[in-house]
Amino acid sequence: MNRIGVLAALLAFAGNAFALDKGDPGTLKPVATAQSGWIDMQGNRLPDTGTAKSRDGFSASVLITPDKDWQEKWNTPPETVPKFSTAKEVSLGGEIFILTFLANPKVDGAGMTDVACDFIVVRPDGSDSTRDLDMPCFKGKLLGDPTSVYLSAAVLKFVAEPADPRGEWSVAITVKDRLRGVEIPLRTAFVVR
Repeated sequence: MNRIGVLAALLAFAGNAFALDKGDPGTLKPVATAQSGWIDMQGNRLPDTGTAKSRDGFSASVLITPDKDWQEKWNTPPETVPKFSTAKEVSLGGEIFILTFLANPKVDGAGMTDVACDFIVVRPDGSDSTRDLDMPCFKGKLLGDPTSVYLSAAVLKFVAEPADPRGEWSVAITVKDRLRGVEIPLRTAFVVR
């Protein structure tokens, strides 16, 4: 049974701001200053939430989308702001994608980043569906501005199958900037109908 799979997406480290539709007040783009954080499209600082946080200059955010074309939406020129739909539930046979974004990873003297992620998805009965720890999420030479928004190289895809328990599935992602020594825990959830 394929409940949740990690897509090892071959994504270029291309930075982009991003926007959400459906009136979601989620993260949009990082503050491009030494004092990191998330701001909306009007430049207003957003408070930390379960799905978007900043710590010691590093920022991370998680988004659940039903957009099967999420990769095409992301792989646009930096001046284009991709718009993602958000999802709180999925019906049988439906698919959702859990995307993790980050901004301002620390870069070493050689221009390299080292960001890892823990992905834990828990079924409504409390059992683990996925527990992938210390996955490389953003490791390599950074070619752009560190304060741009980057998409993690690890994306979770969930397909709601008939045997999947109905109810709320919780998602916990810890984004770890190993060079900076900072961990950002993120939480979200979705409902299988």
